[in-house]
Amino acid sequence: MPGIVGIIGRGSSVDRVNEVQRMVKCMLHEPFYASDTYENEKVGLWIGWVIHKGSFADCMPIWNETKDVCLIFAGENFAEAAEIELLRTKGHSFDSENASYLVHLYEETGLEFIERLNGWFSGVLIDLREQRILMFNDRCGLGRIYYHERAGLLYFSSEAKSLLKVLPSLRKLDPLSLGELLSFDCTLGDRTLFSGVSLVPAGSMWTFLPNGHVSKDNYFKPERLENQPKLGGAEYYERLKETFARIILKYFRGQERVAMSLTGGIDTRMIMAWAPCPPYKVPCYTFGGIYRDCADVKIARQVARICRQNHETIKVDGKFFSEFPTLADKAVYYTDGTMDVSGAVGLYTHRIAREIAPVRVTGNYGDQALRSDRGFNPGSIRENVFDPEFARLIRSAIAGADPVAQDSGISFFISKQMPWYYYPRFALESSQLTVRSPYLDNDLISLLYQAPPELLLGKELSFRLIAEGSAKLAKIPTDRGLLYRPIPIITKCRHLYQEFTFKADWAYNHGMPQWLAQIDHALAFLHLERLILGRHKYHHFRIWYREELSQYVKDILLDSRTRARPYLQGAFLEEMVMSHLRGSRNYTWEIQKILTTELIERHLIEET
Repeated sequence: MPGIVGIIGRGSSVDRVNEVQRMVKCMLHEPFYASDTYENEKVGLWIGWVIHKGSFADCMPIWNETKDVCLIFAGENFAEAAEIELLRTKGHSFDSENASYLVHLYEETGLEFIERLNGWFSGVLIDLREQRILMFNDRCGLGRIYYHERAGLLYFSSEAKSLLKVLPSLRKLDPLSLGELLSFDCTLGDRTLFSGVSLVPAGSMWTFLPNGHVSKDNYFKPERLENQPKLGGAEYYERLKETFARIILKYFRGQERVAMSLTGGIDTRMIMAWAPCPPYKVPCYTFGGIYRDCADVKIARQVARICRQNHETIKVDGKFFSEFPTLADKAVYYTDGTMDVSGAVGLYTHRIAREIAPVRVTGNYGDQALRSDRGFNPGSIRENVFDPEFARLIRSAIAGADPVAQDSGISFFISKQMPWYYYPRFALESSQLTVRSPYLDNDLISLLYQAPPELLLGKELSFRLIAEGSAKLAKIPTDRGLLYRPIPIITKCRHLYQEFTFKADWAYNHGMPQWLAQIDHALAFLHLERLILGRHKYHHFRIWYREELSQYVKDILLDSRTRARPYLQGAFLEEMVMSHLRGSRNYTWEIQKILTTELIERHLIEET
């Protein structure tokens, strides 16, 4: 994904330049990427960057008029138009459609400019007047920065593989972090998968001075927002409506074409109810599968038609299976192993989405921000596929994370769920296009801290916002059969039916218990999957690993290199794979995780 790389410290400029160029090259994944470098031996900085051509950050490096302040920035900032234009009245010259105004915001506000930034980003600012370097990232930690310190030098990068490339001694997996990844789908805290590589915490501002002094500060502290007074229900709703209507405009601005990723839920519909979308100017799309049009597709078509926008279904079809080996490799490699092989679906669909528009507006994180929905719990993986000592580490990872996993609230969502659990999919999607969600806007998040606790647990306010933005959209049931103004009996029956089909889709696919897998195997001649799958989900890895991807699964998991990994039990691994391929057992989760760890070994440890 786009980002920054660099080295801060002293040393041979020739060596540093060569290292930064190699680090940048590791991140040039797609032909629509562009890159460059900048060096300043006097302040001890060698830096490079990778951006999507034509994106908000496609104007690096950004200099002020006197050429004594320089900004390298990756990501986006969603500022109010008035704030940007105020800089122009103070004599600054810039293009308001890209990041070029940000260096002037620093000139006018000093270090406060970082706190004013509103988006997902990382950056480095070089102030030659003060002879200091500032390195920073966003408050959610989606602008991830990996780093390693040695011999007075700090190596940093938006992608860990760049560090592994120039520092081969770092190519070792951290066993506890791997245990966390297998348990929680992410590593926790500021650790990474790689021994000796750490993460800059979310909301950080690190200052480097020529004398070698480093100050590692956090400019964003959730407790400042936690101390705001709670609002009454009526006042909170009015503030919520005003804030949402005001901020939504910013997410459809810019010089690039913007598209809306629609689902059957309420979060994308809230956006469409208030979005400033001229007729047929904001294309919409929904991801679909091979069995039938899922609920998301059916509902999204209605939403797009009411909003007078074109709609397209992006299907995961037969072409996906032939490309899966390459897509799986890239999904794991692009995300430094944080995304598992199921990310191949996301890579496939988002490549097609980019052809529609390079910017994707999504309703992601609406459930978590507005309704305190959780997505951070340990998975269940059979320990007998692992070496006993490594299985103990997995248990330790789960036990050690238990206090964290029991946490909740907005601060937990911003400071832990976002930078840990949601980062992998964000990184994958951002490798293909620019991803935007208004549900992480600074003003909205700040307001949510003032919400009455009981109003963060239900959908009532979300339905009301839809109805007041567009009465027609409020009349469409959701993918779970819910309606703003329920019709007695009918709405209840519809909801029960949709809940049943949703859970059946999940159970028949990923979550099928072993006893049911044996029954399904006995009834395989009936092809029950044709009746059940695809009503809600568009990817079906239990079936795919058994059928379309079976040869790939055998080629990777039964390979001698995989079986010889010290943390795996080779004999059980073979038994597990063959029983899943026969259809008599369900090991989807285990197959997915072990495929991922093997690709991490091959592409990030052995071949970086």
